[in-house]
This record gives sequence, structure tokens and C-alpha cells, in this order.
Amino acid sequence: MRKHISGFSNPTVKELRALRDKKGRKRSRQFLVEGLRLLEDARASGYIPRQLVMAAENERARDAHPLIETLEHGVEQAGGEVITTTPDILTKITGKSNAQSVVGVFDEFDTSLDRLDRATASLWLVAQDLRDPGNLGTMLRTGDAVGAGGLILIDDCADPFSAEAVRASMGAVFTQGLAQARWEEFVPWLRGGAGQLVAASLRDAVPYRSAPYQAPCFILVGNESQGLPEAYEAECDLRVTMPMRGRADSLNAAVAGAVLAYEVLAGLDRSAGS
Repeated sequence: MRKHISGFSNPTVKELRALRDKKGRKRSRQFLVEGLRLLEDARASGYIPRQLVMAAENERARDAHPLIETLEHGVEQAGGEVITTTPDILTKITGKSNAQSVVGVFDEFDTSLDRLDRATASLWLVAQDLRDPGNLGTMLRTGDAVGAGGLILIDDCADPFSAEAVRASMGAVFTQGLAQARWEEFVPWLRGGAGQLVAASLRDAVPYRSAPYQAPCFILVGNESQGLPEAYEAECDLRVTMPMRGRADSLNAAVAGAVLAYEVLAGLDRSAGS
């Protein structure tokens, strides 16, 4: 279905604007994805938006952007809606003066732990109380890069469906498994099957480059400023330390997760080859 919106007071504009806020996303169970590149990444991963919103002049730019026509066709084939509007209204929807010319609306994913299959990957990322959406998106992107099964968000993390997190993920929100749980839910789930829980720590830790990693390995990263609670570290099967050779006493949370993820991969490869 296709329609054109020319008025700022149109109810659809108000509904789309509401997706900029967490409350609006939770109410509708939908989220916005901005930009042709991310929308194409989503389509390539098997996700089609339920609504595709674009500035009207894009209809005259299909020769320059043939992917737009492919996206439109995919949305219509799936029973979705293609909406054309003015650049000013698109700016109102996204809240950005330099809004992308194409925006998609997707249904939020099922983020329950039970939908994850730990046997599908040797490496998983886990973030506890991660508050920065940029760090969250970066961890999703890291997970994609290292071939992780996905990212498990523990306790009060940032919203993975915020525009900032989706943009920082560079499309990995569509390639990575994603789950949300409280710590008291996660631990029984983890202990209900195979899985080594690993965290960077200073408590009874071994050097990260010589640690005995085992698959499936779950790398646990804590809050940006507070790190992991002591009880959470105590639950880990393995605690490792990374050297700080300058004045900094720690790495950014997402960076630490990335460094450790690649070292775990190397360790698992060494074990498999021995």
C-alpha cells in the first residue's frame, strides 16, 4: 500500500515521532531505522520494514539509488506501507535537521533468553547495566565481526532499539541474537547448559592471553563507570586481567569487550588445533 503525507498534524506523523522515545517504542513494540545502508543491511538479513518512509523526491532518484526501488517492492510484497512525505516532515519524524532521506519502521524482536541457542556459536557477549547506547551498538557490531552468537543485556541496559544504538551497530542489530534479562534470570539459564562465564577483573585474575577459554564462552562486560558488582564477578568461571601500560586504569567497556572477544577467539582456535 502507498500513501502520501503532506501535513504535520497527520496521525501517522505523530505515531512515527513517538518512536524516537523509549516509551513510544515500548508501547508500539516498534523502532525506527534511518538511512538506506542500514535498511539494505536489514533486508539482506531477512528483515523487511512494515513501513518505509521517504522524502517524495526520492521517487525521482531511483536510477541513482536502485536499492530504494528494491526496498519498496519488498515492503509492498510483505503487505507493508510505503509513505512519501516532505523533507521537513521527515526531519520532524527523526528529530534531526540533517535527517536521512529514507526511514524504516520495524517490529521489535523477541528478546527472551529462551529463544537463544547457545550451541550455534562458540562465543557470546554479555553486557551488565551498560548505559551508553553507542557502547551497546558497538558491542553488537563487535559481535558480528567476531562471529558471536549474540549479545545478552543484563539488568538496566540502554535500549537496543534506540536510534543511537541501531546506528552504532552498523546493521549488526539485524545479524546478532539479542536477549534481555535480569541477573537472577540469566544465571540459572547459563548454568542450565554448557557455558563458561568470563570477565575482565582484578580479583584472582589470570593474564588474558594465557587464560584457558572454553566454548561456548560468554564474555561479561560491566557498567561503564562502576564495572561489575563483586557478586557478579564471583559467579564467573574465569576472571582475566588486561595490562594497562599508561595512565588509564581501564578500557572503555565496549573496547574491553572487543579486545577480549578476539583473544577468546584466538584461545579457542589454539585449543582446537592442539
